[in-house]
Amino acid sequence: MATNQLFIYGERVLLLDKKRRRYLVELVEGGEFHSHAGFVPHADIVEAVEGTVLRSTHGAEYTVLRPTLEDFVLEMPRGAQVIYPKDLAPICVLADIFPGVKVLESGVGSGALSMTMLRWGAEITGYELREDFANRARANVASFLGEEALQRYHVKIGDSYEGIDLDDGPFDRVVLDLPEPWNVIPHAERVLRPGGILVAYTPSITQAAQTREQLKGRWLDTRTIEVLHRGWHIDGQSVRPDHRMVAHTGFLTAGRFLGQGSSRRLQETEAETTIDGEKS
Repeated sequence: MATNQLFIYGERVLLLDKKRRRYLVELVEGGEFHSHAGFVPHADIVEAVEGTVLRSTHGAEYTVLRPTLEDFVLEMPRGAQVIYPKDLAPICVLADIFPGVKVLESGVGSGALSMTMLRWGAEITGYELREDFANRARANVASFLGEEALQRYHVKIGDSYEGIDLDDGPFDRVVLDLPEPWNVIPHAERVLRPGGILVAYTPSITQAAQTREQLKGRWLDTRTIEVLHRGWHIDGQSVRPDHRMVAHTGFLTAGRFLGQGSSRRLQETEAETTIDGEKS
């Protein structure tokens, strides 16, 4: 993404109309942004600075901005349903994403979570079943973060339910956006370092419950949370919650891996501290 003040061809820009509708546009030479209110030549945008208000041929006003990550995720081309911004940041905090951390991501979809973790500095190996989704994710990452981000983003076509290549690991983190993440956990245990963290995003609580059931024996500090996003209407002295809120989207389940020998150690400790069938 360009960091200079003026817009350049090849850059994606955000056009915001008076009703706060957002339009994500890639600038090309000779291009035009068309709507029911006429068109705006891309050449006019290239000559503008961020925050400029441009008029279409029919007089409609558009404010020109560089898209934030949130803007891009909500408006970018997609082949699969994306994880929404309200869950992206909590996932990165739960997984403790930081510069240089090695992440296995399975189910990359359209790349929303990938680009969020990459922006936080992660190095990602992605598993994706569908080649069209993998290509879309790579294209979205390059479009927003630049081609150099692809040096830390390696997506392979594969089924993590069937296994994870040991040569891809070891990993510090495993992040899953799959219908049955519990099927990946035994494979994740083979490539995740002791103390590593797994986070799974699931739409339903029954999926989260089954994931938690699998996170037993070798896992510590397992938890499941749901993030709710409620905006507020503030207009002078008129202050109230918005009538609508972004409520349920998914459940976030996390746990820390204790290592391959942890199950046996936990069983031995439990046996030592049990007297007459009750823990001392």
